[in-house]
Amino acid sequence: LMSKVGLHGKSFIPMLSSYACAIPGIMATRTIESPKDRLVTILIAPLMSCSARLPVYTLLIAACIPDRKVAGFIGLPGLTLLSMYLLGTVVAFIMAWVFKKTLLKGDTPMLILELPPYRRPLLLQVLRHMWERSKLFLRRAGTVIFGISIILWFLSTYPKSAEIREQFASQRTAVEEAGEITDEGELDAATVERLSELEKEESSAMLAHSFSGRLGHLIEPVFAPLGFDWKISIGVIASFAAREVFVSTMSTIYSMEGVEEEEGGENRLADRLLQETRPDGARLYTPLLAITLMVFYVFALQCVSTVAVVRRETNGWKWPVFQFAYMFILAWVLAFITWQGGRWLGWG
Repeated sequence: LMSKVGLHGKSFIPMLSSYACAIPGIMATRTIESPKDRLVTILIAPLMSCSARLPVYTLLIAACIPDRKVAGFIGLPGLTLLSMYLLGTVVAFIMAWVFKKTLLKGDTPMLILELPPYRRPLLLQVLRHMWERSKLFLRRAGTVIFGISIILWFLSTYPKSAEIREQFASQRTAVEEAGEITDEGELDAATVERLSELEKEESSAMLAHSFSGRLGHLIEPVFAPLGFDWKISIGVIASFAAREVFVSTMSTIYSMEGVEEEEGGENRLADRLLQETRPDGARLYTPLLAITLMVFYVFALQCVSTVAVVRRETNGWKWPVFQFAYMFILAWVLAFITWQGGRWLGWG
């Protein structure tokens, strides 16, 4: 199978490693002797769905994909998740074939390996390695996510608008004065619900007035054909630093304190996403939008660290820039086909 699409047999391990993280997968291509075969593997390695995509997949699946069975025994959420992994793998093979037929033509040598003796791993050594890798990930990825979350919080909070605050304060006062007091001395349910709606409207208005709101509106035309609104656009742009940042970005945008599991297996952020609507009142986060967004995340190169590693492994910026560009175009086009095709079929 590997040779039929022009891949070297030694590309298997880098591609397999990329399901965990593209960085070690790209570094593992050093075992490939042919420069062209190695470069092809580097270019397609990030198409494997790495673990950083899982938070995005799980959030969107929990929020939008109904929990029902397909063919009577296959769970639709699980099938959706599996489809994202298969989609990235299939397209990776297709792109490898395209690269070997165009930019990086050349014969693929046969793979001949001398198998080393297999030994049972030592538990202490495995645990030590797991601890070191986990600590390294938390130090690198955790600091990036934390730093970006602080920046996003600032951009989503400032500048404040006294005019918006006064406008909604007067509306709240009017609602409270018009409301009825129950026997327990509290406002009636209808008034409380209206006050809650005003609070959400005020948060939305403040966000639209903030720096991130202005940025989101600025880039919204790029992603509007994919069905994304300006808030999703902010999340997409922010997650170019690291894909998992999308979840914390959405938490910040929607003023959520965190993504915590609640009763019924749903989390508060997923519930909050379901409350979002478009300007015409239609539900924003539909199954079609979730699939479109996941398709975009399957193919877009949203990882600064990966770009840096590719730059180091290829000794220049030519191939990292090319890789980023082709993956973004691929992500945009396939997400566009998914969204527009789904709407044409009446799924939107």
